[in-house]
Amino acid sequence: MHIERVELQRLQMPFKASFEASFGRLAKRDLVLVSVYSSDGTVGYGESTSMALPLYNEETTETVWYMLEHFLIPKLLTAKITSPAEVAELFAPIRRNNMAKAALEGAVWDLYCKQQGISLAAGLGGQKQTIEVGVSIGIEPTVDLLLHKVEGFINQGYKKIKVKVKPGFDIEPMRAIRKQFGSDVPLMADANSAYTMDQIDILKELDQFDLIMIEQPLAHDDIIDHAKLQKELKTPICLDESIHSLEDARKAIEMGSCGIINIKVGRVGGLTESKKIHDLCQVHNIPVWCGGMFETGVGRAHNIAITSLPNFTIPGDTSASDRYWTEDIVDPEVVLLEPGILAVPTEPGIGYNLKPESVNKFLVRQENYSRQTVASVE
Repeated sequence: MHIERVELQRLQMPFKASFEASFGRLAKRDLVLVSVYSSDGTVGYGESTSMALPLYNEETTETVWYMLEHFLIPKLLTAKITSPAEVAELFAPIRRNNMAKAALEGAVWDLYCKQQGISLAAGLGGQKQTIEVGVSIGIEPTVDLLLHKVEGFINQGYKKIKVKVKPGFDIEPMRAIRKQFGSDVPLMADANSAYTMDQIDILKELDQFDLIMIEQPLAHDDIIDHAKLQKELKTPICLDESIHSLEDARKAIEMGSCGIINIKVGRVGGLTESKKIHDLCQVHNIPVWCGGMFETGVGRAHNIAITSLPNFTIPGDTSASDRYWTEDIVDPEVVLLEPGILAVPTEPGIGYNLKPESVNKFLVRQENYSRQTVASVE
C-alpha cells in the first residue's frame, strides 16, 4: 500500500433536531473527515467520532486533529504497510487517542478494500447481507414527547428502541413506554454513566420493564462496581464507555461486569481492534452490537461493515441518514432497505461515494499532508 497523502477536513453539520443525553444537549456534529490517497489514485475515507467538547470521553475534534497532524499521519506516511491490520500495530506505542487512530485506520481499511476489489464487510470477514438496526432517542422535555417519538420509530420498523435516561428521567418514561406500547417492543435504557451505586434501588426498579439491557449505568471507567451491580440485576448490563480495548473487554468478561458489550469503532481505536473484541466476545457467548456516535454516511458505512460479523446479534444504532441529517455527505445516502433493515454494501470499500458539494457546504478547515511535508516522529 503506497500512501501518497492524507487530507483532513473539519466539518460542522447541524442536526435536524438537538439531541440530549445525560452529559448534555448537542445541536451539531463537529468532526474530522479523513481521506487517504494512494499512488494509483484510489481514495479511502474515514471519520472521527469525537465531539467538540470532552463529554463522552477525553477526546475532542481539536485533539483529534492535533494527534493526526503531529503524530499519526507522519507515522503512516513514513511507514511501509501491506495491510490495514498493520496500522493498529504502528499506532500502538501512542497511548489512547483512540478516535484519532480509528479515523485514520478506517480510511486505510477503505483504501485497502477498494484496491483489493472487495467490500469493507468482506475484508473484515463479515457474513451478513443485511443487518437489523435500532434507533437512539435522547432525553426529551416531556414523557408525552418521548412517547410520540417512540411511536414514530416503531412505525418505521426499527428493531430496537434505545432511550437515554438519567436520574429523574428513568422509571417514569420506561413505565409509560411499556404501558402504551406493550412488552413486545425491544427496549433498552442508556445511562451514559449517570448513576452511582448509591442509586442501586433506582436501577433495580428498571428490572420490571423487561429491558434488553441497561447500558453503562455507572462510571465511565469502571468495571468493578458494574460487576457488583450485575449480581443485583436480572437485566443484562451493557458496557460502553468502560471498554477501550481487547484487554478491557477480557477483564470485564472475566469479572462478570456485563452480559453485553457495545462496540464503537472510534472508542476502541479502529476496525482491527473492534474485530478482536467481537471474536473474544463470541468465544465467551457475550453478544455485541454496534453503537452510534452521530456519524455521517462515511462512519455509518464503517459501522454497517463491522456489524456484518456474526456475533453482532443485537440491532445497533446505525439508523438511516435522515435520522439526524437534512443532507448527508455520501451518495447514495444511507436508507433502510425495508423497515429496520439496512443492506450491507457489496461494492469495493465502504460502498458509498463522497459528495464534494455537500462536504464543502459544511467545511470549516482543510489541510493536506504528503510524504514530502511530514517528518517521522520518533
